Amino acid sequence: MSTLLNETHHPALRSWLASAQTPGGDFPIQNLPFAVFRRQGSDEAFRGGVALGDQIVDLAALARTGLVTGEAAAALQAGAQDRLNALMALGPTAWSALRLALSRLLREGAAGADTVATCLVPQAQAEFTVPARIGDYTDFYTSVHHATNIGKQFRPDNPLLPNYKWVPIGYHGRASSIGVSGQRFHRPVGQTLPPGATEPVFGPCRRLDIELELGVFLGQGNELGEPIAMDDAEQHVFGLCLLNDWSARDIQAWEYQPLGPFLSKNFATTISPWIVTLDALAPYRTGFERPAGDPQPLAYLDSAANRQEGAFDIQLDVGLQTPAMRSAGLAPASICRTSYRHAYWTLAQMVTHHTVNGCNLQPGDLLGSGTLSGPTLDQAGALIELTQGGKQPVTLPQGEQRVYLEDGDSVVLRGWCEKAGAARIGFGACEGSILPARTL
Repeated sequence: MSTLLNETHHPALRSWLASAQTPGGDFPIQNLPFAVFRRQGSDEAFRGGVALGDQIVDLAALARTGLVTGEAAAALQAGAQDRLNALMALGPTAWSALRLALSRLLREGAAGADTVATCLVPQAQAEFTVPARIGDYTDFYTSVHHATNIGKQFRPDNPLLPNYKWVPIGYHGRASSIGVSGQRFHRPVGQTLPPGATEPVFGPCRRLDIELELGVFLGQGNELGEPIAMDDAEQHVFGLCLLNDWSARDIQAWEYQPLGPFLSKNFATTISPWIVTLDALAPYRTGFERPAGDPQPLAYLDSAANRQEGAFDIQLDVGLQTPAMRSAGLAPASICRTSYRHAYWTLAQMVTHHTVNGCNLQPGDLLGSGTLSGPTLDQAGALIELTQGGKQPVTLPQGEQRVYLEDGDSVVLRGWCEKAGAARIGFGACEGSILPARTL
């Protein structure tokens, strides 16, 4: 399961690009995440790139230099395409070979550094697109704290349904409305049932919410009918990104029974452009264990490696910026901070359960972790939890309050990993903004 630490992770490793050493930066040489980009306002083809400091290594330009050879060269050519599916399909040996080749070209004293420098594009001059052709999107429900907080609002005496601690819950969502950071979308409209009413009304959502999640991009797929075992599951994961699965809570409350979310979820999902690989996340693995007294996973969802290092300590933050804050030049205010280590189900368990009945995954498929709330309410990854169903508004700078999102609001997710003895790495930003509902 695990990715062993190697020379690419050494915390003292430095790049010849000075901005890669910026304190608190997301993109040191130990990270090297992937995205798909082109220069803003150009008619250039989109192509794969790797973040380093405040620059992007243009993989198509690098491939033309001939500096990368062997298995890494094949991976580089795949990564230079207009989507990363071909690279994702190559598997972890190829991904690791490319990472090592890039690390050696980008570190201090590297031969060919002057040539590689001609392949850099400033991130400030780039525009991004969704990094893969996403064939299918599955949203899970892996935070027991989120499930409990939501359940308490509807079933105070029995917040968790009996299946939650036994089976990874998920549903299939719509892939076409997934957009990259910077996405702006109109407030959704639909049917809702006002309090005390006996008939629904149609109109704009009044309870628009966020969901702080991680996205999981899959690499090599599996054949239809061939499950993926726990010990092999992470070999099928290319990497992680930030994901905001916007939610229309009032539309969802009326429509979700008996089949689950529909219009309340399919209007927009925003992901960060950068995919951080499992290679890069290797130093931040941590043990996975269930609370005392909870049922242990069934045998097909259990492994020694998953117990030893199946979780990841990824710090997560939600920032909210209102139009008034923007006008005053105020940065987004942090309303939640938590960690992925609190998840009740791991990456490997999600992949294994998804395929145990023979479901075939494909390169570029996307899994959502579900809202990642921590054990206390200040770590809740959705406004419906933070405000306790609207009873406790969130207070922002200048005294503004929010129960749910209003038109003009922007939300930015950030994620990073840091600990003693390892380089800090980050995910960049995942930002989205709400436009007024269209008039129908």
